[in-house]
Amino acid sequence: MATIKEVAKECGVSIATVSNALNGTGRASEETKERIIKTAHEMGYVPDLVARNLKQKKTKVIGIITEDITVFNTVGIVDGIHEYLEKCGYSFLLGNLRLFKKYDNDFYKNDAYIEAAKKEFRIMESQRVAGVIYVGAHCREINVIPKNYKVPTVIAYSYGKAPSVLYDDEEAAYEAVEQLINAGAKNIGMILGEQTSLHTIERRRGFERAMFDHKLLMNPNLIEAGNWHRRGGYEAGKKILSKGADAIFSMSDIMSVGVYDYAYEKNLKIGKDFSLASFDNREISAELSPGLSTMAIPLTEIGRAAAQTMIELAEGKEDKRQISKLRCSFLSRGSIIRK
Repeated sequence: MATIKEVAKECGVSIATVSNALNGTGRASEETKERIIKTAHEMGYVPDLVARNLKQKKTKVIGIITEDITVFNTVGIVDGIHEYLEKCGYSFLLGNLRLFKKYDNDFYKNDAYIEAAKKEFRIMESQRVAGVIYVGAHCREINVIPKNYKVPTVIAYSYGKAPSVLYDDEEAAYEAVEQLINAGAKNIGMILGEQTSLHTIERRRGFERAMFDHKLLMNPNLIEAGNWHRRGGYEAGKKILSKGADAIFSMSDIMSVGVYDYAYEKNLKIGKDFSLASFDNREISAELSPGLSTMAIPLTEIGRAAAQTMIELAEGKEDKRQISKLRCSFLSRGSIIRK
């Protein structure tokens, strides 16, 4: 990797001229600037961001703290953040708390992670980042930002005492259930996630509102807990279908796979014998046969919106939207009967 001194020597100009050309400043001719930029690229020159930040006493680096990079929603959000930051000339530092790996899916009930998260915030502060984006693994209130933290902070996929970007669980569930209703379903069952989860609470509210608005009876006997697990989806689907449901709204694709397992075992045809609408748009949803109709969460868009809000804060613009909720989109495949 070439240094700025080596680029200057190759071009026959001063280090200051190279620096100005690469930063878009100075009075060098356009021809000289183009030659310097081309030479720097060919020589593999990469600017020293730390040195530049110290010199300018400001930074164009954003810290991203993820609760666990392996959780399905996180990669899409980080990719959206990266895309927007890159477009705006920012780079980022990534801190991964690995909470799911350490404490399993119930990590947010274990206060042990709070100090680890606060420590990561302080590490980001010591790196003189312009701001921090905290990416939650589950939608809930985030209370791990250190008291009197001076670095601008944005929360993605959760909410708290900072500008927050997430999606509308209730409205998305409403739209998914409405897809079943519009296809002619009358006796609709529901497979719940973990019942204390905010996702479950909001999605259940959307289900109930859709049934009420369309004047359909909500039968409590057709509501079962699957607790986000494939086996839980199997058992819940078995109970719901045995009670005469003609459609199921499952709160996650993983639980929906359990319903596919049960249907295959009993020689039932999803999309012909009963309808199934799901949530999350995991990769497997398009690979099932028939394809699983599911609600896609706008993960990349959440990342972009969080990054946009972050840059506005970092550049001194006041954010008046404490919570921004983005809409999901329904992907219709073969798992819903079309009458």
